[in-house]
Amino acid sequence: MELGGALQLGELAAAFAALPVFPLFDTAYFIVSVLYLKYEPGAVEMSRKSPFASWLCAMLHCFGSYILADLLLGESPIDYFSNNSSVILATAVWYLIFFCPMNLFYKCVSFLPMKLIFVAMKEVVRVRKIAAGVHHAHHRYHHGWFIMMATGWAKGSGVALLSNFEQLLRGVWKPETNEILRMSFPTKASLYGTVLFTLQQTRWLPISEANLIFFFTMFMIVCKVFMTATHSHASPFAPVESFICPVFFGSVSSGHTSHHHDQHGASHEVSHPPPPLAKSKEELNEGTRKRKAKKAE
Repeated sequence: MELGGALQLGELAAAFAALPVFPLFDTAYFIVSVLYLKYEPGAVEMSRKSPFASWLCAMLHCFGSYILADLLLGESPIDYFSNNSSVILATAVWYLIFFCPMNLFYKCVSFLPMKLIFVAMKEVVRVRKIAAGVHHAHHRYHHGWFIMMATGWAKGSGVALLSNFEQLLRGVWKPETNEILRMSFPTKASLYGTVLFTLQQTRWLPISEANLIFFFTMFMIVCKVFMTATHSHASPFAPVESFICPVFFGSVSSGHTSHHHDQHGASHEVSHPPPPLAKSKEELNEGTRKRKAKKAE
């Protein structure tokens, strides 16, 4: 019975891994990506003032992962734009979300039950892209583990990693929002996922690629759908990271306390201004001369 269940699960995973992502899942990926663009402050106004800049930003949101991965592997960054069907589909999604009369398309796709479906479908594409990026890099650099991980990470979260460049297209410069400094859940999950796929590709992880795609996709769908439904930004990795990071990388509590103490001390000093500075010798001599001149008058 257990063997039959395992065989059925293996067949399900194989069928799931062979499921084509174009056009259905790619459409959902484009819809969610352009929705996130529209949520950005000033994105709607920019689409009216400069539709071309808005379109470029939308293309970065849709294909930024391919561009970054191609740059890492020394290939043409515009190579994916030769896929006319995908570019036309992404352009149609961008136009409908930003310019559809009465915002009908935007209202439909941003309706929460519909949006959750699209979010789940987007994670299917994300995991496929991670696996494809690791596989591509493994074909080019058979023993380059870090190249595989970098390429898979770029394929999974390249849009977020290019966010500062995309902001420049919108006339915004916020270096403090660098995704490397403050990783979101998809970026962290893509990083951990690409490590797993690299271990699997190099035969260090005893699991088939189809099974890994299936299980990691289910994990991403559950987490991302729950976070979107509850409007939560808490990372599922936080409990594990809070335990592991202080052990291996030290705790920031002491530094934070010192910083807080410095700020408190600074505010305390400001509340008690220092006494006025003593007059210099030149000022005293000038005052003496003025008094003598007044007496002489």
